[in-house]
Amino acid sequence: MIVIKYGGHVLDSDAANAAIIATVAKFHKAGGRVVLVHGGGPAIEAELKIHGVESVMSAGYRVTSPEAMEIVQRTLSGGVLRDLTNQFIAHGVNAVGISTGDGNTLRARLYKPLIDGSEIDIGLVGEAESADPTFLNLLLDHGYLPIISPVSVQSDGQALNINGDIATGSIAGALQASEVLFITDVPGIYRAWPDRSTLISEISAAELSEIASAFADGMAPKVRALLTALASGASRARIIDGTSIENLDAALIGEGGTVVYA
Repeated sequence: MIVIKYGGHVLDSDAANAAIIATVAKFHKAGGRVVLVHGGGPAIEAELKIHGVESVMSAGYRVTSPEAMEIVQRTLSGGVLRDLTNQFIAHGVNAVGISTGDGNTLRARLYKPLIDGSEIDIGLVGEAESADPTFLNLLLDHGYLPIISPVSVQSDGQALNINGDIATGSIAGALQASEVLFITDVPGIYRAWPDRSTLISEISAAELSEIASAFADGMAPKVRALLTALASGASRARIIDGTSIENLDAALIGEGGTVVYA
């Protein structure tokens, strides 16, 4: 089974979005077991701007005040999730839209990243504390395609903004996925980030761990997420550029992008 992370910047392109949905829907209807976790950074940025809430990024994570968290939850678990679910339904897929907190899929705790050796407070941002695949396996066993918003919750009920890549890694590991596929807007992992001429076609998790500290911006949580997935049960991870649908076609038969093996 495949867990797919659908990047926010790809979602922002109507043409790429429509092609990816059609391709994943076809794969699912042909018998493929798929769980899809979506992002939505551009949609959040637009809503924050509309409401006059400052948007700040730190170490690849969105600094999330209580006011921003309200907008994040409404945008991701409302607008983006419902729109994606509706589009899959239009392709004849029995899609179910949930958030990571539903069915005990993920429980989160506050996350404070280390920057220059010191913990940084980035607000209501979460990291996975536990992952339970029971609910997702129940949906998969009955032919549903789960679509998951990366909004999680603490055990006390506080909603947290969990990075979509990090959520994907934890879910893929718990499901022991054969592959976790990150659809984004770059061709893969560069050995000397961000030099595109150093694109890696294949690398082990151990080797990637040795260079993980060199990654920045949005690639830093992706690398952390795929290492988490592989360490906790997934067989392999792949990063592809989803702006070209041929790349997704290739990935669904085990080709292209950067592959990371456990």
